[in-house]
Amino acid sequence: MKDAQGGPAYGRTNWRRFAVAAAVPAAAAGALVFGMANGAFAASFAVSGQSFKISADKLDGNGFAQYGDSVKKVDGTPIPVAISGISSAKLYNLCQSVKTPGLPITLTIRAGRDEAKPAAATNLLIGVSELSGDAEFTDINIGQDASTLGLGGKDAHYPDAGMFGQEAKHVTITGLRQTAVSTSAGTFKLTGLNMKVNLPGSDGKPVECF
Repeated sequence: MKDAQGGPAYGRTNWRRFAVAAAVPAAAAGALVFGMANGAFAASFAVSGQSFKISADKLDGNGFAQYGDSVKKVDGTPIPVAISGISSAKLYNLCQSVKTPGLPITLTIRAGRDEAKPAAATNLLIGVSELSGDAEFTDINIGQDASTLGLGGKDAHYPDAGMFGQEAKHVTITGLRQTAVSTSAGTFKLTGLNMKVNLPGSDGKPVECF
C-alpha cells in the first residue's frame, strides 16, 4: 500500500492482510508471498530500522522456514518483513555491508572466503525486505500454517494459527543477495573475519556487498 506521494503507508496497513514477495527464480518464486502479522518476531530487541545488505556465493541450510511478520523500532513503528529461519547454515564468501547515516562511508564484514572454511550459523533468523538468488528446496511444504513450522529452528514460527508459511528440510541458494533489517542467531561462526570502514570508491559510490 502506498500514499499519494508513492511512499509506504504503514500507518494505514492491516498487517494481517498486507503481503510482500521475496523474489527467487524458477518454481520457488510463487511460494514466497506472505501475510503480515503484528510484531511477533524478534521481540527480544528493537530494530534501528536501517537496512543492510548481505551476500554470499552460496548458502547451504538444513531446516528452513519462512513466513510473514513485522519487526518494531524503539518507538513502536512496525516494519513489514519476510522471516527466514534456518536451523543450521553454511555461508560461503559471506559479506555484510551497512551505510553510515549522514556520512559517505560504509562498514563491511567479510568471512568464509576459504571454501573449506565457510561461515556457519545455528538457529538463524533474518528479517528480509528483499531476496534474490537461485534457490533449491528439498521436501518443501507450501501453505503450511506458520504456527506449526518446526524445521527452521526453535523460534522460526508464528505464535498464532492461521498465518501462511512454508518449510523445507534443506535449502541451497547460490548467488545470494538480500536486504535485511534484522538478524539473530544462536551461534554465528565467522571464519576469516575481516571488518573494514570504507570510504567511497574511485567512482564516488559507497563500497557495498552488491
